[in-house]
Amino acid sequence: ALLRSSTHITTRRLALALALTAPSLASTMAWRSHGTDNASLVTALTRNGILKHRECIDAMRRVDRGNYVPREYATYEAYEDHPLPIGYNATISAPHMHAYALEWARELCSPGAKVLDVGSGTGYLSACFATMVLGDDAESESAGLVVGVEHIDELSESAVENVKRDGKAWMLNRGGLALVTGDGRLGWETSAPYDVIHVGASTPSVPRALIEQLKPGGRLVIPVGDSSGQAMRIIDKAADGSLSERAAMGVIYVPLTAREAQLGRF
Repeated sequence: ALLRSSTHITTRRLALALALTAPSLASTMAWRSHGTDNASLVTALTRNGILKHRECIDAMRRVDRGNYVPREYATYEAYEDHPLPIGYNATISAPHMHAYALEWARELCSPGAKVLDVGSGTGYLSACFATMVLGDDAESESAGLVVGVEHIDELSESAVENVKRDGKAWMLNRGGLALVTGDGRLGWETSAPYDVIHVGASTPSVPRALIEQLKPGGRLVIPVGDSSGQAMRIIDKAADGSLSERAAMGVIYVPLTAREAQLGRF
């Protein structure tokens, strides 16, 4: 019990040190949606009004966050509402931010949609998106596609193993979920255009490639700004190609950079 308590305290201190990887929210419910397993985590996110729609709730129920974090965090810390380190100067975001991302994208994540997840890390959010666009199981006939782009080869490789550990190898086998290595600032042109593009790191301005790869009628969710201030921007592309955008909330994310810059940041 003492060892578990010490580990718990250490992890909380680490989470505080990693605050730059996750948003600073005005909501009093932020950072309070803790669970002790995946089911209780999703219940807390729902109770606190972050998860609101059935599609998003079901996605987070079906994708067990404990399978997408380093093994030393898998049994307990995985279900607390804070980011965790995943190696290579990267983190997996706090669960409430993944919940917000799913809610912002929900309208366009019906079965058959195409989603690009930039900065896919351990593959967790990509798997959640895949659950929404591919259907419930391997028997679904949905032709949806999710591409998760990560510029650290080792993270892309481990993400594939995480998806398999979570019992979702069928997503990979049928080609509905692709976890690839590349520079997310350039998007992933091979499978464009996309109904939804989600970006998990901040950029001073929106990369032109992401706008170009967004389907007319599509939505881009991206944190924009620098160390002086950032906002999560929701950018919609109309049928005629024109753009409209709004700020969903203030956030603080690490920058969207080249592989070399990330590995040399600290």
